[in-house]
This record gives sequence, C-alpha cells and structure tokens, in this order.
Amino acid sequence: MDLSVKILPATNDVHGGVIVDLKEPMDSEDFATLLRSSLLHWKQQGKDGVWIKLPIELVNLAETAVKEGFWYHHAEPNYLMLVYWIPKTGCTIPPNASHRVAVGAIVLNDKKEVLVVKEKRGGFHGIGVWKIPTGLVDAGEEIFEAAIREVKEETGIDTEFVEVLAFRHTHNSFFGKSDISFICMLCPLSFDIKKQELEIEAAQWMPFKEFADQPFNQMHEPFKYMIELCLAKVEKVYNGFSPRPVSSYFVKELNYLYLNSHGLDKSS
Repeated sequence: MDLSVKILPATNDVHGGVIVDLKEPMDSEDFATLLRSSLLHWKQQGKDGVWIKLPIELVNLAETAVKEGFWYHHAEPNYLMLVYWIPKTGCTIPPNASHRVAVGAIVLNDKKEVLVVKEKRGGFHGIGVWKIPTGLVDAGEEIFEAAIREVKEETGIDTEFVEVLAFRHTHNSFFGKSDISFICMLCPLSFDIKKQELEIEAAQWMPFKEFADQPFNQMHEPFKYMIELCLAKVEKVYNGFSPRPVSSYFVKELNYLYLNSHGLDKSS
C-alpha cells in the first residue's frame, strides 16, 4: 500500500462514521502510522464511529488497532470487526447482536400423531424425553424456512408451514446472549422418517396423548403450554401468526410480516 496516501481507505456509513474494509497485507508499524493519521483526519472531518473489518489473513493488525484504542465488536469465521468512537460525547455504536433466533416445529399428521425426536447431544440427551425438532435460524433465513429445514434435516420429513403459535424469550442461554424461540405448526407432506445420524438418536410418529403425557412435559411449563396451544389449534379455537410477504421502502427484496390474519382479510 502506498503510504503517501497518509490515511486508510474508508467509506462513509449512514450514521456519520466510516468503515475501513482492509484487503491488502501490510506491516503492523505501517498500519499504526496510517491509523493514527486516519483518526486525526476523521476527527477533523467530524466523524463519529470508526469500523475496521479485519479479514482473518490480517489478524496480525488486531493488536495494533487495540493499542490505538479500538475494541472488539464482533467476529465471524472469516473476519474480526473492531470499533472506535472519536467524539468525547457518549458512544452510540450499537452493541453486537444480543439474540439468537430458534424454531421448534410441531408436525401433526391426520392420525393425531406428532413427529418427535431424541437427541444425541445437548440438554435433552440422556433424560429419555421425546421432543419436537428444533434448531437455530440461519442468517438471511425466514422463520418458516428454518422450521421446514430443521424438520427435513432431523427427520427427512417434508412439511408445509402453517403458523407461528407462540414465541419464548430467554436470557443468558449462550455466552451471555438471549434467545427468541418460535413455536411453529407445520403440516406433513411425507411420512417415511429418515433420521439424521449426526445429532438424532431416534425419531418417530408418536400418538399426541402419549407425547403430552410424558412426565417431563408436565414439569417443564414451556412444553406444557406448547401442548395446550397445539390442542387449541387442532380444535380450531386458536389462531397463530402466518407469514405475509410485504414490500419495504428500505430494501428491494420482499420480507415477511407475521400476523394473525383472522378477521383481517374479511374486513379488507
């Protein structure tokens, strides 16, 4: 990199800061010199936050940035993000993502059997509990897509998404992070189970009453409420939230609003 430029290449963000997306290798001393002159330049410009995205190949520069006052914001498999706040006023850089999003899938067939699994690892392993398929929502994945995918991955069953029945908010579940878990109802499109070998010990179609009567479900209130919601849905006295595609002023792609449309469509 040509040091005569004096500052690091950066782009402006929409919040009055700059983003440095480093690509080229450089010596840590050269980086320190550029970083100091860049911070002075951005301060004179009235910039606020500075984001430096370090690819894993340039991890040698992380210590230099920290010594200049930067701190870790978050990391992904291929990069580390560091931040710095220039003004003397209070820092308004948003913290790293505070939540994971998970789904649980209730799949009920016409025989009133529910699709259940036993896991090979995790908190449910070894306690003899049959549970519904669950898993995390991937980045860029819709809730309904994640529910369909998790069922397919764990049991080999194809499904159609029906509704979100409820969601649960828990805290300090994973390295101090919080979780939002969506309980979803799905309709099976296939019935022959092919369980996942890596994580699933067993999978089966179980009579709903047998599933509901498991002692664990009576002791664990979230499962108890899940069973009550499922029964209410089957008896058609409960309406959940279904995804509706909506357009946005801010993005080109359609996204989804999850709503209870009961009575809404009739009035429109």
